[in-house]
Amino acid sequence: MKKTMKTWIAGLTAVALLGAVGTVYYVNQKKINQQQISKGNSEVSKMTNTEKAVALLKSFETGDTSIAKEVLNKDYIQHNQTVATGLDGFLQIMEGAQNGQGTTTVEIKRQIEDGNTVVLHSVYDFGGQKMVGFDVFKFDDNGKITEHWDNLSPVREANRSGHTQVDGVTSIDTNVNSEQTKKLVSTYIDDIIYGKNPDKLDSYFDGDNYIQHNADMVDTVSGFKASLEQMAQYGINMDYKQTHQVIAQGDFALVISEGNLAGKDTAFYDLYRVQNGKIAEHWDVIADILPAADAKNTNEKF
Repeated sequence: MKKTMKTWIAGLTAVALLGAVGTVYYVNQKKINQQQISKGNSEVSKMTNTEKAVALLKSFETGDTSIAKEVLNKDYIQHNQTVATGLDGFLQIMEGAQNGQGTTTVEIKRQIEDGNTVVLHSVYDFGGQKMVGFDVFKFDDNGKITEHWDNLSPVREANRSGHTQVDGVTSIDTNVNSEQTKKLVSTYIDDIIYGKNPDKLDSYFDGDNYIQHNADMVDTVSGFKASLEQMAQYGINMDYKQTHQVIAQGDFALVISEGNLAGKDTAFYDLYRVQNGKIAEHWDVIADILPAADAKNTNEKF
């Protein structure tokens, strides 16, 4: 059973990656007035960390660099392998977005705040090239962003159950204990994704109920199993090697892991929503990890 489950999961993830799947947190997004932001530190200092992260991403739409200069630590650590590290690297990609073809838009779907860490789940439109992604920002005690991770993949059509990579429940239930959510999801990852106790799969769900946003999957636990069995026929190996972060607020938890898929080093971002102590909904973004020689910084993906 253990080997079979890992093979099932290999097939699932392989097809997801080959289809450039992506998916994950939405609390009602507060609109940030870019004109107010440009007034400087007096306005920025009133923002929460989540509001700062939202304003930073939304600044790609306007080209206003003032928010980046206010909230980014000059020497902040950049883990996006296609961007130079530090404030200057961020300003370079902002300039590139403004000088590109068409208009850049950022639609933020979900927000999570766990201590000094903020997660945004968004859809980017870079002049017609639509991407879905997770951005993770680490703040210091002074409200400056000191580190950034992300994972992006192309937007695809809805899956066979009618779900897109980003629709579904958006508001966080803050009545749910964040640490319990983190523990449940972490144990699920160990037992099922790492294959330590695959026979426990059914125990993590409420009967057959399961909402799936992976573009190649369908709803229900039985549908999940059937799809995995079918995908196992592809014979593509997948291994989660290490989980680097589990970030949770209320009933949502994002799991950031690295592994290998089809012979390629891979980053896995899995977002889960729990309900009544069971896993109820899943989004993900899966992307290749660049070789170190091709990266524009030396900070590595994680």
